[in-house]
Amino acid sequence: MPVWENHMNYFELNKEAWEEAFDRRAPAWGADVVQKVQTESYPFFVKDMAAVLKRYDFDGKIVAQFCCNNGRELLSLVKGSHAGQGYGFDIAENMVNFANRAAKQLNLNCVFKATNILDVDAEFYETFDVLIITIGALCWFKELDAFFNKAAACLKKDGVLIINEQHPVTNMLGLPGEDNYREDYPANLVNPYFSKEWIETNGMYYMTLQQYPSKTFVNYSHSFSEIINGMCRAGLSVRALHEFDYDISDGFTNLDHQGLPLSYIIEAQKSG
Repeated sequence: MPVWENHMNYFELNKEAWEEAFDRRAPAWGADVVQKVQTESYPFFVKDMAAVLKRYDFDGKIVAQFCCNNGRELLSLVKGSHAGQGYGFDIAENMVNFANRAAKQLNLNCVFKATNILDVDAEFYETFDVLIITIGALCWFKELDAFFNKAAACLKKDGVLIINEQHPVTNMLGLPGEDNYREDYPANLVNPYFSKEWIETNGMYYMTLQQYPSKTFVNYSHSFSEIINGMCRAGLSVRALHEFDYDISDGFTNLDHQGLPLSYIIEAQKSG
């Protein structure tokens, strides 16, 4: 039995852990969101994701993001693309509050809602022209079918889903500080490729710049077959898949451009 099942469901655990991490965030983390969105073109997206987004006509369209974190990417997209409306959803209430304040400062037509993605209300069904998913989203869901069913339900007919995530192969790699990490061979594949549950209680370093005894994060690795088949079962047709040999998670930058698949972009469309 997973360790979290004796306490509460893993969504509740993750909500508490993320809210704790955001409260402990480093002073500079997120402080530049409004300034960057005001002055830069598509900040907070890697160049390949920005290039994909720029191929689409968002003018006046309704765009959304699942697992939007502090809202920086959706705000960047709405500002840069002249989208008519943006909706962001995340489980952490304090991050959603931050995003709504930033939207108000930027005078952008964006609304952020605190909710488990699987509980996004039916009022949003068949609403979005484009839905984006970015790095570090899919791992927080044990069952991807439920996630992609919700995504498909919220897209309009012929609506587009664009995902920019870390490659499933990265789940096989060790990280510095882990028992199975080899400093002399960081490309060593030490974890199983197929589904694994990860329990973490040492904080969210990228946001806090510290390790600390944290509330419990529960996440899951997923193979490419789980991702693609989950999308297909939900009625989402893959239109393009792009794989890259550079890291977007800040965990494997020492392996950039060495031939390993480290990130990807999927473009999909809701079937008619």
